Amino acid sequence: MSARIALPEPAALAEAAERLRAGELVAFPTETVYGLGANALDAVAVAKIYTAKGRPATNPLIVHVASVAQAKTLVKTWPALADELAAAHWPGPLTLVLERANHVPDSVTAGGPTVGIRIPSHPVALELLRLAGVPVAAPSANRSEEISPTRAQHVADSLGAFVDDLLILDGGACDVGIESTVLDVTCEPPRVLRPGMCLPPLAPLVTPSGSAKGDVARSPGQMLRHYAPKKPTLVLGFGEKYTQVEGDAWLTLPATPEAAAQALYVELRRLDSDPHVARIVLPVVPDSPEWDAIRDRLRRAATPRHE
Repeated sequence: MSARIALPEPAALAEAAERLRAGELVAFPTETVYGLGANALDAVAVAKIYTAKGRPATNPLIVHVASVAQAKTLVKTWPALADELAAAHWPGPLTLVLERANHVPDSVTAGGPTVGIRIPSHPVALELLRLAGVPVAAPSANRSEEISPTRAQHVADSLGAFVDDLLILDGGACDVGIESTVLDVTCEPPRVLRPGMCLPPLAPLVTPSGSAKGDVARSPGQMLRHYAPKKPTLVLGFGEKYTQVEGDAWLTLPATPEAAAQALYVELRRLDSDPHVARIVLPVVPDSPEWDAIRDRLRRAATPRHE
């Protein structure tokens, strides 16, 4: 098992596109986090994602496409609201959950009736999708439940021992830094299944609290524990009492939600790899919609593992 990091020059992009068409895995940057991609219409290729990540089969994948026209080929119905949201927010960090077409493999949707789709805004992702010519299912390029990668080296560190000859396209640091907003538009009113940095101006929106392990979800990001360090983690602000112990290290975040999102996973990884840190203490963040996604990631990062 090994990983190769390559700059997104024409030869590397062409190789990555060919690998996707051939049913292999490729890691690539998006504006949110790095993704581990496979041809979304190839069930055997999609199964490789689950194996590489150690991902539960009940956790569906988001499909990345190059255009609205390609997105429409993956669904049974395309409501007017989807057109409005796509026009306003695509390419960008918004995933729309829609009724899946019959030819979308069950492994992509965890056997459910819907599929999450988005057009990423990162130029490397868009060029790869254009060259590959296939929709690409891609969760974050890391082992399941662990901290999402926002740098190419993060991917190599997490998956290099689990994927043979993994090609990682290096697009630099991710601009957004946390996963996309997931919006279910199959219901009325629409539901935010996972908060992110895209805040569609829709009201009222219902945000579910998460799914227990073993449940079938309508989108990724529903597990109670997710995006989590390996070390014990305590998040304040949800009623926990704090008693300092030796080796505690406080995560500090910038003052704006946009900067905090960019820093969150980088800082969590830094503390998680520091041998002097025994426990990570996560901060309280403002109770406002702009901070919902950060607060969601902090809560899930501190949820204990299921043994």
